[in-house]
Amino acid sequence: MKLSRESVQRIATLARLRLTADEESEIIGQLDRILSYMDKLNELDTANIELFNHDIDTLSALREDQLTNQPNTDALLTNAPDRDGSFFKVPKIIE
Repeated sequence: MKLSRESVQRIATLARLRLTADEESEIIGQLDRILSYMDKLNELDTANIELFNHDIDTLSALREDQLTNQPNTDALLTNAPDRDGSFFKVPKIIE
């Protein structure tokens, strides 16, 4: 796959990079090599390959989310100058 200079300039703009003409030429060559390698990998038949995640069985180190400190709305709003149900009531600042 051959990249155009316009494509590289667009990518550089999206990445907020300022490239010189020499840098653009160098990046075109690098990206072409990467994309041609990806095309080569896409030619491989992986239909009968089993997925591999870890070499050993692992359990999740993260615990399940549990609500342990449910907020007490009345205690939180005791110092509120004005409230509307379980919300702070503030003056309107935009008309």
